[in-house]
Amino acid sequence: MNERMPETPPAASEGFALVRDHTVYACVMGSRAFGLATEASDTDRRGVYLAPTPLFWRFEKPPTHVDGPREEEFSWELERFCELALRANPNILECLHSPLVERVTPVGEELLSLRGAFLSRHAHTTFTRYAHSQHAKLAADVRVHGAPRWKHAMHLLRLLLSCRDLLRTGRLDIDAGPHRDRLLAVKRGESHWPEVEAWMARLTTEAEAALPRSPLPAAPDLPRVADFLLRARRASAS
Repeated sequence: MNERMPETPPAASEGFALVRDHTVYACVMGSRAFGLATEASDTDRRGVYLAPTPLFWRFEKPPTHVDGPREEEFSWELERFCELALRANPNILECLHSPLVERVTPVGEELLSLRGAFLSRHAHTTFTRYAHSQHAKLAADVRVHGAPRWKHAMHLLRLLLSCRDLLRTGRLDIDAGPHRDRLLAVKRGESHWPEVEAWMARLTTEAEAALPRSPLPAAPDLPRVADFLLRARRASAS
């Protein structure tokens, strides 16, 4: 007797169709984008889709994000992506700076041209808040298991490096290549936790010191982003 494959729920099917037919920007993230990939690294894909404007005219709105359809793939609807980027969400901002772009449309090109409009000193708060939460989890692992999850420790260090350099230069550079050897040694568990924790503390202090003199503006350029989103919605409605 043949077993029937489980059917994809209608909501998921609609989301997958939006990713397939309306993606404006898609890239590879994770270790491959950060210059930290090894033979065992996954391929993490992230994307942005523009839901057709008529879909917002019904009671049931299109999804703000879609998980899939491929393994390790996640996408956001354009408006949600812009909202998160304006809030200086670290994961979102980094997507805009991936060197591994897989798909880009004219709308996606304009989105990329707005990278600077999303950057502001708000990044110090969001990056460090995220870092604090991750550090707490790592410290809990040390207390319970005697060691942290070294891969997570490596990525936290990478994030802190990006935050410090962003505040110093006003540019977000996600390439951790210059620190690759040292970071991969952390991932392999070859460093002692006190040494790693001291590095984290030093990077946090250096980011705080860079904040008062940072070339970043105090806030993102909301009017510029809002104008872009409005024009994209209007074009999609025609």
